[in-house]
Amino acid sequence: MVPAEQVVGVERESRPSPIDVHVGTRIRLRRTLLGMSQERLGEALGLTFQQVQKYERGVNRVGASRLFDLSRVLDVPISFFFDDMPENLAASFGGPHGRRPGALTDGHEAFPDDTLNRRETLELVRAYYRITDPNVRKRMFDLIKSMGPVEA
Repeated sequence: MVPAEQVVGVERESRPSPIDVHVGTRIRLRRTLLGMSQERLGEALGLTFQQVQKYERGVNRVGASRLFDLSRVLDVPISFFFDDMPENLAASFGGPHGRRPGALTDGHEAFPDDTLNRRETLELVRAYYRITDPNVRKRMFDLIKSMGPVEA
């Protein structure tokens, strides 16, 4: 008979790491914002869409070289994949006050309610970046900001 501690440890190890899940979520977010399918991302990386799916769910860990490739294909800095990491995960990286170096320090916190992953948010961002005239885009940005609550 296997001791309960070992069984629990095995179960814990079979679940994706929260950091891997976060990185996968960021991969999915950027891919979706670009309007790119899993198939297309896979082709650009020399992977199947199933492998991309596993990265996005955090089931498979993203190695350093793959993270580098992802940053080039998705046109973001590598740090993008770690942005908006929840405080409890960020604390495991160290840094002042449990924050990662370069984390949001101006009083703004990550969106706790998964706002960035909502379809409505993704569609809004895509539509915004389809506005080709920078002046119109800036006016739209200012209009939307003016409709929200005034920040203190």
